[in-house]
Amino acid sequence: MPPGRVKTAILQDPDLKVLSINVTTFKGKVQLSGFVDTAELKTKAGKVAASVEGVRAVENDLEVK
Repeated sequence: MPPGRVKTAILQDPDLKVLSINVTTFKGKVQLSGFVDTAELKTKAGKVAASVEGVRAVENDLEVK
């Protein structure tokens, strides 16, 4: 699964699109890295990534700055 679908879903969310979130995928597993402003945004990014078709697992390594 290409990381572009997850990145697009994140960029389409008005709360997340301005943040620096990196997306890596491998065999249906998504890893999120980078920085967000709040713990709520970290959780939201994980939920958005998990909602993308084909994603089987999300490793949310985002850091709150």
